[in-house]
Amino acid sequence: MADPYQNNMYQQQGGDSYGTYGEGYNDYPPQEEDAASDVTEGHDEEDQMYEGEYQGIPHPDEVKAAQRAARTKDRAGKGGISELEELSEQYEAIMEDCGHGKFQWTLFVVLGLALMADGVECFVVAFVLPSAEKDLCLSNAEKGMLGLIVFLSMMVGAFVWGGLADKVGRRHCLIVALAINCIFSFLSSFAQGYGFFLFFRLLSGIGIGGTVPIVYSYFSEFLQMDKRGEHLSWLCMFWMIGGIYASFTAWGIIPRYGWGFSMGTEFQFHSWRVFVLVAALPAITSLVGLTFMPESPRFLLENAKHDEAWMILKQVHDTNWRAKGQPEKVFTVTHIKAPKTAEDEFIEIQSATGTAVQRWAVRSLTLCKLVLRNVASLLSAELRFATLFMAVIWFCMAFSYYGLSVWFPDMIKHLQYKEYKSKVKVFHRERVENYHFNFSLENQIHKEGEYIHDKFINIKMKSVKFEDSLFEDCRFEDIRSTDTVFENCTIRSTVFFNTDLWEEKFINCRMENTTFEHNKHGCHLDSVEENDILIYLVSFLGSLAVLPGNIISALYMEKIGRVKIIGGSMLTSAGCTFFLFLSFSESAIIALQCLFCGISVAAWNGIEVVTVELYPASKRATAFGVLNALCKLAAILGSTIFSSFVGITKAIPILLSFTALVCGGLVALKLPDTREKILQ
Repeated sequence: MADPYQNNMYQQQGGDSYGTYGEGYNDYPPQEEDAASDVTEGHDEEDQMYEGEYQGIPHPDEVKAAQRAARTKDRAGKGGISELEELSEQYEAIMEDCGHGKFQWTLFVVLGLALMADGVECFVVAFVLPSAEKDLCLSNAEKGMLGLIVFLSMMVGAFVWGGLADKVGRRHCLIVALAINCIFSFLSSFAQGYGFFLFFRLLSGIGIGGTVPIVYSYFSEFLQMDKRGEHLSWLCMFWMIGGIYASFTAWGIIPRYGWGFSMGTEFQFHSWRVFVLVAALPAITSLVGLTFMPESPRFLLENAKHDEAWMILKQVHDTNWRAKGQPEKVFTVTHIKAPKTAEDEFIEIQSATGTAVQRWAVRSLTLCKLVLRNVASLLSAELRFATLFMAVIWFCMAFSYYGLSVWFPDMIKHLQYKEYKSKVKVFHRERVENYHFNFSLENQIHKEGEYIHDKFINIKMKSVKFEDSLFEDCRFEDIRSTDTVFENCTIRSTVFFNTDLWEEKFINCRMENTTFEHNKHGCHLDSVEENDILIYLVSFLGSLAVLPGNIISALYMEKIGRVKIIGGSMLTSAGCTFFLFLSFSESAIIALQCLFCGISVAAWNGIEVVTVELYPASKRATAFGVLNALCKLAAILGSTIFSSFVGITKAIPILLSFTALVCGGLVALKLPDTREKILQ
């Protein structure tokens, strides 16, 4: 059925701030009764007959027309709509005519790889740290900073790239962000010092931090209303695939210490550095794919770039219908109404004079002002409550999720450490004289011992402690040590040759005529003992457990609704946290981690879909970036707080996660239902 409002709503009015392209937009171009169109020429009526006609099933075009008529009637009852709402209505109608097909699936894969790269980034440092801490000689403080820098850099990246994507363009910003990530990931794999490695990972994180806000905003603007929730949820699966990819490749590469090469003692390239390179492959692949993808036409329309938007929409339409075997389908849109923005003109006027550097400075300063103004507009009267509710939900979900994601592996390590220390061997007041130690010492405590004329040659010492002991006329040669200390010991006439026993490993010790010759530079890397495969297995199973929750939430996102999925998933996850009191073994912790991840992923899917749908196109990526930055801040707080209670008490992490999830779930139930809301 024809929509009279559809035929007239896009006509330019006097004094209108909108520009036009072409003559007009019609769902069905008018034709004379006996005229033959190019579309139907060469086709019999029977060939075009709809298969469901005799079953009483409405034709999809009739359903779309009925939906548009219903929306028109609803608008008429409200006394008219604004110009931006007109643009939203027209854009939705165009996307319905373009259909969902080959173009969206191609873009789905390209953007999914970018999202996968974000998931990989969250695991890279955790996987390389056991090796890198030895290769780079990291202290506990440096290890903590390296883990913290990932979320700090991604927080900055989300804020910066989200804001720029609404002013510069989704595709353009995503390409630059991924390029930054790829370049500095590559450089970090070759960095030989802690400072350079930290700096390169910082810049790499800033780049990849922009992927999440841009990817969801970008993809949503190629989806029609009834496909949006489901396909954005399918897109979330790539983050899970990123976790699986990272854990699988780390498992296969890092423990293989032979993978690598060295150039003297100054340049080492061990297997963990190979993993850093392999981890960048999803970002590189997505970057290549993006060069063949167009900009979001909705962004172009918001910035009054009518011709470019029309060409892209025609490309989407023709690509989809050709792939469906209907190349005769004609893109009937000839008129798209879009605002004439003064921002670009303002930038051009300001940057028309002066040197190239001055023009660049003016444009950059103006762009920063526009981005900050857009951020401030998220607290305007129309968006204030939506922003506040979403901020609470994002923060509560991230605080609990990332806090427990750190708590689970830390608890496993704690249980392993307790079991290891329970098997410690204690030697009290032993006297060893003229003995040659040619075997490794591990998990031992030696108290008040005496070692006279002894030799410790070419051995490893792991978790060994000497207390109140005497070493006289001894020789330590070619020693590699881990967690080995000498406390309140007396060391006389002893030689340390080519060892890594440095000054900080001698606590309150008395040195008499003791020499240190050719101390080892750098730290040793024990590929067998320092790379427990359990860390990869736990991450792999946790990522894999997300799959059922992802599938269920995607299939029921439109049927149940975003609000119920978010609230129900968060409240169910809160209930699951009480099972953590039963985590007395490694297998129990792994099972609870899988259960928690599998349930909470549905909430994440719903949160990301609602965030896209609540905000208009001019603020969508900015809002997503701000909320995602808040998410990373919550992740920093959660992981720091939860890890500090490992080995002390379970009650506080459990109560904190329960409170956060309940609070976020209850707030989520207050959100509006956006299932049938046209993308603004």
